[in-house]
Amino acid sequence: MKFTQPQADCYVPDHASIDEALSRTTHLCIAAHQDDIEIFAYNGIAACYHQSERWFTGVVVTDGAGSARTGIYASYTDEAMKDVRCQEQRSAACVGGYSLQVQLGYSSALVKDNAQKGVVEDLRRILEKARPEVVYLHNPADKHDTHVAVLARSLAALRSLPKEQRPRKVYGGEVWRSLDWLLDEDKQVLDASARPNLASALVNVFDSQICGGKRYDLATIGRRLANATFFESHATDKSDALTWAMDLTPLVADDTLSVSAYTTQLIQRFQQDVEKRINRFF
Repeated sequence: MKFTQPQADCYVPDHASIDEALSRTTHLCIAAHQDDIEIFAYNGIAACYHQSERWFTGVVVTDGAGSARTGIYASYTDEAMKDVRCQEQRSAACVGGYSLQVQLGYSSALVKDNAQKGVVEDLRRILEKARPEVVYLHNPADKHDTHVAVLARSLAALRSLPKEQRPRKVYGGEVWRSLDWLLDEDKQVLDASARPNLASALVNVFDSQICGGKRYDLATIGRRLANATFFESHATDKSDALTWAMDLTPLVADDTLSVSAYTTQLIQRFQQDVEKRINRFF
């Protein structure tokens, strides 16, 4: 496939053609950075792992140039870090048995530029060929600007497709800001308990991030365990690990639905729930 950035990278772990890898895709994740996929879309990775009828494809939009770096990576240039992060993401795709891993190679600045159309065009090409049943995106309440910008480009690409080609389910996962604040009835509960060894291995692939001073390996698994334990106060745990997501399917089904209004409504429901509980006892 031809993408806008000359440094865009496509990797098929089982050496199938890119067309075949896309056409067999059932679950697809579009993420901002290398390792975001493994943090918030593990539910999809696990659902497809070694399944002949289900295949997971990952898409990373940015190039990894702005990564924090210490230790053995302290002297690495931006160009060197881009290569390291690209190789780490390829390794994760191999470990997770992905159908395809695409890295589009944009700078964060380009992704956040509303006048830049390349990201949407590239994502549309991928979605047109893949036609996934389930898509994992960042959520609109994430506090990382690049994550929200990638979400905006992803929704634009999805909304540009004919309605019959759009996925049946779209999730907005948690990375920079937990979605624990969503009311239980508004949470999309994604089981992440399958193959804990695989879950750990995937986040541990990203050595440059962990050695760079961010213990994503511990935090990611810890958040999933905490979600499972603190989900229900009056019932025993039904899962060992859970991730939360927003249901973004309505935003893909209805092009006129405002992302801001949709998200604000969920926040207001949380506010009302808190006020109701406080007023009950004070």
